[in-house]
Amino acid sequence: MPADRLLVEHTHEGRRLGLRLHQPPGNVLDSAMLRAIARALDEHASAPQLRLITLGAEGDHFSYGASVHEHTPERVAELLAAMHDVVRKLVQAPAFTVACVRGRCLGGGLELALACDRIVASSRAELGLPEIKLGVFAPAASALLGLRVGEAQAARLLVSGHALAARNACELGLIEEVDDDPEAAALAWAEHHLFDKSAAALRFAVWAARGGRRRALAQELPELERRYLEDLMRTHDAVEGVRAFIEKRSPAFRDA
Repeated sequence: MPADRLLVEHTHEGRRLGLRLHQPPGNVLDSAMLRAIARALDEHASAPQLRLITLGAEGDHFSYGASVHEHTPERVAELLAAMHDVVRKLVQAPAFTVACVRGRCLGGGLELALACDRIVASSRAELGLPEIKLGVFAPAASALLGLRVGEAQAARLLVSGHALAARNACELGLIEEVDDDPEAAALAWAEHHLFDKSAAALRFAVWAARGGRRRALAQELPELERRYLEDLMRTHDAVEGVRAFIEKRSPAFRDA
């Protein structure tokens, strides 16, 4: 994967690491893109002066989600492993993390955002988990979404596939701030709250604040992965839903 498909920048005298998905128009999260994000976090997130990591995207949309073309039974295990590796690295990152969302933030894109400490979205953003429409579900979001919006609201979003406008997402508690320049808003928040703090202290503070996410990933995600790969992907409907999406037709589900 070309290096310029993920843009990496360092600003504020090394206090901020900026990662920007650069695979427009939809910034689809294929295995190669996910591995690039993981490499960038491995290479740069341990800088001793780092206080903030922003995850944004080039173009009009944050991400349409994980690659549907890699959801075939033969390839989905690799994709799921790459996705969950990035989710875990974001939750383990030794700096405060902010997802800066424009346009569509769907499926795997929202799962990456949910792994972050804060989500800022533009007023035209749409956030949702449409996996159920393809006959599958979102494992990482199933573990993390309830921590933000409560179990009942999380269940509604996960089983309906409904996408929320930014204002509704903010009212629900899914995101923290609506601003038409999410990156600028994230930096303004960091200028006020983060950049004058001890980076050493922040490393401990973010670790302490993420106990719920760490436990969810450690205790729930392995079983969700197993059910996804060993049970769900052996059903007719999961394979049919993915195939129908690729073939641009309505799925013929058999309820099995």
